[in-house]
Amino acid sequence: MQRTRADRTAAWASLRAHYDASGKDFDLRRAFAEDPKRFGALCQSAPHVFADLSKNLIDARTEALLVALARETGLEAHRDAMFAGEHINATENRAVLHTLLRTPAGAAVDASLASAFNDVQATLAAMLAFAEEVRADHTITDVVNIGIGGSDLGPQMAVLALEADVARGKRFHFVSNVDGHELDGVLRGLAPEHTLFLIASKTFTTAETMANARSAKRWFEQSGSVDIARHFAALTTNVEAAREFGIETTFGFWDWVGGRYSLWSSIGLPIALAIGAEGFRRLLAGARVMDEHFLTAPLEQNLPVRLGLLDVWYRDFHRFTSRCIAPYHSSLRRLPAYLQQLEMESNGKQVDMDGKPLPFGTSPVLWGEPGTNGQHAYFQMLHQGTDVIPLEFIAVRDAAHDLEGHHPKLLANALAQAQALMVGQADAGGHRNFPGNRPSSFFVFEKLTPESLGAFVALYEHRVFTSGSVWGINSFDQWGVELGKVLARDIEPRLASGNAEGLDASTAGLLQRLRPRG
Repeated sequence: MQRTRADRTAAWASLRAHYDASGKDFDLRRAFAEDPKRFGALCQSAPHVFADLSKNLIDARTEALLVALARETGLEAHRDAMFAGEHINATENRAVLHTLLRTPAGAAVDASLASAFNDVQATLAAMLAFAEEVRADHTITDVVNIGIGGSDLGPQMAVLALEADVARGKRFHFVSNVDGHELDGVLRGLAPEHTLFLIASKTFTTAETMANARSAKRWFEQSGSVDIARHFAALTTNVEAAREFGIETTFGFWDWVGGRYSLWSSIGLPIALAIGAEGFRRLLAGARVMDEHFLTAPLEQNLPVRLGLLDVWYRDFHRFTSRCIAPYHSSLRRLPAYLQQLEMESNGKQVDMDGKPLPFGTSPVLWGEPGTNGQHAYFQMLHQGTDVIPLEFIAVRDAAHDLEGHHPKLLANALAQAQALMVGQADAGGHRNFPGNRPSSFFVFEKLTPESLGAFVALYEHRVFTSGSVWGINSFDQWGVELGKVLARDIEPRLASGNAEGLDASTAGLLQRLRPRG
C-alpha cells in the first residue's frame, strides 16, 4: 500500500495556487448570486443523513483539486486496507477493524477475518442476551457505567441521544472522573440492591476506572450487600482480574478496537441495556450502511471523503484552527464531547507515519454546545469575533415530543443562524456590523433514531480517517495521553510525603500548596 504525504503531491501545490488566486477571497454571497444551482451542487444525501455544504468556502474547482489530492495520497488504497484488516496502525502493529463490529451475521467476510468475525458475533449475542435479562429484571432500576475516555463518552452520548427510546423504569449513570465528587454524587441517589455496576476497562487496570470501581465496591459492601457477582459486570479482556474483583459476568473486546471506536463493541452494553437488543442492532445497521457508502461511493459523491477533504482545505489553506459543533437537539448534548475525542485524539499528531515532523497543521480544536443555548453564549464570537470559525449545524426534522410550538422555533433558529453567518449585516456605526461570509455545514436527520445516530457517528469516523490519511499520519494511536499518566504515578505518593526532590520549581511549589493540612 503506497501512501504519499499531502504536501508532497502535485495537487497540494495546485491547491496552494488556487487558494492564492481565488480561495482566500472567496465570498459566499457572490457565489450564490452567480450560481443559482449552488445549493443543489453542494448538498448530498447519504444513508440517514442529508448534508448541505453550500455555505462553505469552496467551489467545483476546489473540490476537484481536493479529490485529486485524495487520489495522489493513496486514500482509496488506505481505506481498502483498513476494511481488509491490514495492520494500518503501524506504530502499534495492529489492525483497525471497528467496522467489523457492525458487519451483520451471515455477511460474507474475507477468510482472513473469519475467526475475528465469529468472535464478534458470539460476543455480541452474549452481550445482547445479558442486556435483555437485565431489562426484564425489574429489581434493577439503576445502571452505573464506570469507565473513562471511549469507555464513557461513546455510551453516554448514545444513551442520551436515544433517550426517547430508553426503557422506562431504568436510570443510567456515567462515572468517569477520578474526582470522587462525581461518584459520590451518583451513589447518594442509589439503593445497592437495585443497582448494576458496569466496569469498563480493557485491561482492568485503568487507574481512574479502577479507583472508582473499588470505591463503588466498598460502598456496596458497606451497605451490607454481598452479591458482587449479581450487581457487577465487567467489559474487559482481563477475565482473571475481574474474577479476583468478584465479577463473574464479563464481555471482552479486542486490541484492534480503539477506545474512541469502541461503542460498537461490548463497551456499548449500556446502550443495549437502554434501548434493547433490537435497538442496538439498529444502531449497528445505521453505521454499516455508512461503511458501505464510504467503501463504494466515488470520491466525488462520498460524503465522509468530501467532509474530510474540506477539513484539510480549512486547516491548511485557510488556517482555521477551530471548528464548532452545534446540535439543535437537546438529546445530542454530549455529541460535541464525543466528537472531540474522536477527532482530536485521532488526528492531533505532529509527525507523519515515518516519525518525521509535519510542516502543516492537523486536527482543529472541536468544541460546542446544543442550540439554542450557544446563541446566548459564544455565538457572539462566531458572528463578530476576529477569528473565522467554521460551524456545523445538526438538526432533526421530526421531534420526538408533542409540545406545541417548540420544534418550529428550534428549527427556525438553526436556519436563521446559518443564514446570518453567511449574509451578515452592514451598519455604518460599526457595533452592529456583521461581516458575514462565515462558513457552515448543515446536517439534517429525518428523525433521531438508532439508525441515524449510527450512520452519523460512522460518517464522522470515516471523515476523520480521510483527513488523517491525506495528512499521512496514524489516526489510530494515542501516545499523547500517556506521559501525564506516567508522571501522575510519581507525583501521587509525593502528595503524602511532601518529597519534592527532582521536581521543577513550579510543580514543587504547587505540590506543597495542594498537600492536605493537618
